[in-house]
Amino acid sequence: MALDVGSRRTGVAVSDELGLYAHARPALSGGTRALLDALPPLVANEAIDEVVVGLPLALSGEDSPQTSATRAFVERLRERLDVPVTTWDERLSSVEAARYVPSGRHRDGTLDSAAAALLLQAVLDSRAGDPA
Repeated sequence: MALDVGSRRTGVAVSDELGLYAHARPALSGGTRALLDALPPLVANEAIDEVVVGLPLALSGEDSPQTSATRAFVERLRERLDVPVTTWDERLSSVEAARYVPSGRHRDGTLDSAAAALLLQAVLDSRAGDPA
């Protein structure tokens, strides 16, 4: 599962059983507390074995205030889940997703979940040749 964490919505994507393709799921609304409450049952229901959280680094690769907030969220999420929670550089994932999502769908969570799907697909593709 991949998450594109935002201040209003969090995009969600899961992979198929073979770990080949990422599929967007409906975005989750609300702040950190709502997200921390919603994720454990979602992880259990989807039989997720890892959660990847997009890390919003600055274009220079440096941390930003948003990066620090995301790292703090990841630490809290690790306390709530029984599966590994990792981070992945998400620079420009929302910009790329916006190329595929109609502008009328940018505020309903579609864009957020499309960004999460692009993030997850990058992770899956990078691991495609790794022995399990």
